[in-house]
Amino acid sequence: MSNVEQTLSIIKPDAVERNLHEQIKNNFIENGFDIKNEKKIKISKSEAEEFYKVHQSKPFYDELCNYLSSGPIVVMILERENAVTENRKLMGATDPTKAEEGTLRKKYGISIDKNSVHGSDSIENAKIEIDFFFKS
Repeated sequence: MSNVEQTLSIIKPDAVERNLHEQIKNNFIENGFDIKNEKKIKISKSEAEEFYKVHQSKPFYDELCNYLSSGPIVVMILERENAVTENRKLMGATDPTKAEEGTLRKKYGISIDKNSVHGSDSIENAKIEIDFFFKS
């Protein structure tokens, strides 16, 4: 029985600014993901606050929202078997200095804040996050 899932991936402003989005997209494709939909957008601070509201109580919330709304991002719906887990593996640890070799954050991340990519952390959140950016 196949367990095909969808997950949301965001190529964050630091990576888009450095023109890494095509390289990062190729990493997903090479790792068996289908990019079902994608768009390059710029979101407002209030949209970022809405998107990250699960982190509202955390000390880094405001900075996170400022950062996500600081420049263009590329949002994508990725699909493959176990997409959520496989994307998290491919991204690596939030802190690029602690991420494993070969992961996206190890390759492209600048810092714990500017770690180049976001991915949904659960199937439930993937649905919410995909709807946030791709609801018709």
